[in-house]
Amino acid sequence: METSAIVTGIRERLEAILAAPQGRYRSFIVDGHPVGWIDDARAQRLAEFADVFVVDERQLRFVDDIVQPEVRTEAMERVARELAGEGLLSAWRNERYAVVREFGDAPRFELERCAARYFGIRTFAAHVNGLVRTAGDIHMWLGRRSPRKAVDPGLLDNMVGGGIAAGASIQATVIKEAWEEAGVPPALAAAAQLVGAIRICRAHARGLERETVYVHDLWLDPDFVPEGLDGEVVEFRLETLADAARLAANRSGNDVVTADASLVIADFLIRSNLIATETADYAVLDALRRASMEPWDNA
Repeated sequence: METSAIVTGIRERLEAILAAPQGRYRSFIVDGHPVGWIDDARAQRLAEFADVFVVDERQLRFVDDIVQPEVRTEAMERVARELAGEGLLSAWRNERYAVVREFGDAPRFELERCAARYFGIRTFAAHVNGLVRTAGDIHMWLGRRSPRKAVDPGLLDNMVGGGIAAGASIQATVIKEAWEEAGVPPALAAAAQLVGAIRICRAHARGLERETVYVHDLWLDPDFVPEGLDGEVVEFRLETLADAARLAANRSGNDVVTADASLVIADFLIRSNLIATETADYAVLDALRRASMEPWDNA
């Protein structure tokens, strides 16, 4: 597989769309630590919730009597519903994320999933590369997201990918999402190997995306064909690794891969030793998959 030109295309695309956030963000401080980052426009809107937040020039925090995690959760639910009613959030999911600094920490509170980017909280997801080994080549399953999805409608994605809800483990999320999105039986999904994590921190139309993606490889028999069961994936395609890489480099048209999935594909190329370590492409892509959660000068 000749990858040099393809990898340069992936690097140039991801360097642009996964660039570190610029400009000023105020930290969302809970229990003395930042759990989110909010730009000025959103901070000004949140200052109107004077019974919930104290907002100054550098940070946002809860008012003094909102201390317990469950009280914070209730207050944030009310705020999120009002913001959603104003059209400031994506579609309501009825699913909450645990707001933590590191995965597995005790939650400071829980937040409706669609409000995560508005508040710039750190989220966690699990993605699965569906891989097939044939004589002399590796193939990768890609799925097309439903045009009705609130985020990245119609784009190509990894075979399986989903956010980790409050109280869920990484493996439980893999098993659940693999069944719902691709019809992978639980026993087979449990064989997916956690091979590492990538980090994304970028400005987004809905706020700030700060996500850690736990990457898994699942080697499948050639006769296995994924099938979407919950309507979130409308098509699956088995691509050679070279074609999957070309798609990850694609910037326009009908076959564009999500930014997150493109970085997962780049990560697979790196782990497979298909990108020369001495190249600029390697250095940039390796840095992108290890993005800081707080990479900008916030002074």
